[in-house]
Amino acid sequence: MNFVLIFGPQAVGKMTVGQELAKVTGLKLFHNHMTIELLEPLFNFSPDMWRLSTLFRTEIFKTIAKSDSEGLIFTYVWAFNEQEDWDFVDDICEIFKSNGADVYFVELEADIDTRLQRNNSPNRLDNKPTKRNVEWSENELKESMKTHRLNSTEGEIRNENYIKINNSNLSASDVARMISEKFEI
Repeated sequence: MNFVLIFGPQAVGKMTVGQELAKVTGLKLFHNHMTIELLEPLFNFSPDMWRLSTLFRTEIFKTIAKSDSEGLIFTYVWAFNEQEDWDFVDDICEIFKSNGADVYFVELEADIDTRLQRNNSPNRLDNKPTKRNVEWSENELKESMKTHRLNSTEGEIRNENYIKINNSNLSASDVARMISEKFEI
């Protein structure tokens, strides 16, 4: 079993790369907005929404890790300056490792202009209703850069199965092929 964690800031292309990687590898994609879009209409972006999102995600990870599935691709906005996010990543990776899975880290980065352009792409808006208020989403993207560090620093990620890709000028299918070839999945 393989667990591929694709992380990076908002609108960097995590879900779109995950969709393409799913096509190439046969792994299922569980993008982070799947729980957000379920819970936000009921709880808004409240602490209860985030608590339930983490609970749902964790239970899904546990169930898949114990299944006969080939594996999972998960997307995540990782705030490197928040210990809670480090703990979450450690916890979910351990769920898969303890069940014999190989864990792969894929970090995406792109310049702000590219991310702002991608923020209102049809694929993003189709799959993420909470992003359809583009003005709000763009503001959130910009504000998060003031309070969170959403890409790692050199040497910070110590997972041996790790790749960092600047996908500003790459197609999602090209990035998916790079990942598949790098990790032979």
